[in-house]
Amino acid sequence: MDLNLLALLLLCLCRQGLTDPTTAPPETAPSVPEPSTPPPKSQDSLEEKEEQGGCPAHLLGAEAKRAVGGAILKLGLQLLENLKTSSQQPNVVVSPLSVSLALSQLALGAANETEQLLLRSLNADSLPFYHQCLRSLLRHLRSSAVKVATRIYLSPGFRAKQAFIQESLRIYESEPVPLVGVEAVNQWVEKATDGLITDFLSSLPADVVIMLINAVHFKGEWIARFDSSLTAKDRFYIDNENMIYVDMMQEPKYPLSLLMDSELGAQVARFPFKDNTSLLVVMPLSGEVNVSDIVIKLNISDLYARLPSEKTMHVKLPKFKLEYSQELEEALTAMGLGQLFTSPNLSRLADGLLLVSSVRHKSSMELHEEGAEAAAATTVVISRSIPSFSVNQPFFFALLDDVSQTPIFLGVVTNPDPGATAMQSDAPEKTGYFDHKGLDIPMSSIDP
Repeated sequence: MDLNLLALLLLCLCRQGLTDPTTAPPETAPSVPEPSTPPPKSQDSLEEKEEQGGCPAHLLGAEAKRAVGGAILKLGLQLLENLKTSSQQPNVVVSPLSVSLALSQLALGAANETEQLLLRSLNADSLPFYHQCLRSLLRHLRSSAVKVATRIYLSPGFRAKQAFIQESLRIYESEPVPLVGVEAVNQWVEKATDGLITDFLSSLPADVVIMLINAVHFKGEWIARFDSSLTAKDRFYIDNENMIYVDMMQEPKYPLSLLMDSELGAQVARFPFKDNTSLLVVMPLSGEVNVSDIVIKLNISDLYARLPSEKTMHVKLPKFKLEYSQELEEALTAMGLGQLFTSPNLSRLADGLLLVSSVRHKSSMELHEEGAEAAAATTVVISRSIPSFSVNQPFFFALLDDVSQTPIFLGVVTNPDPGATAMQSDAPEKTGYFDHKGLDIPMSSIDP
């Protein structure tokens, strides 16, 4: 079975007031580094890193990566809490990593109160060498199944400060290029998303002078695959009164790590991938995902520590493809970042008054079987002597890097097929964990 997750974030800045964008301000450098000034090396020695204010070796280990990952998780959960859903868009899929990268890169160009505001919102104000440690985390993630691409687009005549351009290139590998038209941007987006997004922009945002753009793409192969021949229509209870029929994948003998978290009031399952990443599914017993409760009570490190060894179960998981698109200004303002859209101090990015005019986030999530390769030449017998776990009601999910526990994606799936016709629920089937021998699920970890 494959999981395909994609996020694209576009942060646009424009000039405040009537400043003439064609007038080059003093003490700035061309938007694209001059050939006579070679870009910093991508692989610095420790001495070079320290000379450039880099991160010492002892801050590049797993503990530092988990600290940065924890900061990204806090931001992601807070963002998730402030995103609204609708009948047309009942599910939420966001990449905290993508949002953190954009805000962190913006922080390189911020000064004084605005810089401190961004670092506090990123939960980075107490982390030493934050940007350099984030750089180390990015290199670690890029060595797995996570693809991260970043770029800076600058409008003709606009000059960004050379220090900002160089640090963006050194830390985030964000290449600066001239903003010559919408076609060039769309071509880069198409390449960065492996062809999954082909027409991201229909036109360039009005009055934009600089665009920070990044793409995060994850395509993972799960260790335990699903046989496509067993996929069949089954119930998914979208709330206490309504249900839909969805394509439900199943595996009669899936090795699953599962626990009951009494604090969350939810069943928590971990589905591992081959590249040290895992999908964590949190399915509340109430049948409703209360994001505020999850934000307060979710402790990823604690869950990882308490997850038991795997147990063979008959697992059912909905097959779906979801898309989510949202302008983030309202959510970020609710999180205390409203100053970015009114009067930020971005004097380390460029001279003159700038403000953030737009933060656009687009994401998608596709879950499907691996295909014929998953079906071996054997007869599958579904035994009623083993317990089962069915993801057939709303759930929260987190795609995590196992080493750093960084949330690459977070989301809430309330309806895996928004276009399906809802009908009144019949007598509910068992949801979540069920032992066919008649044993109740314990209010602790489910041990084999």
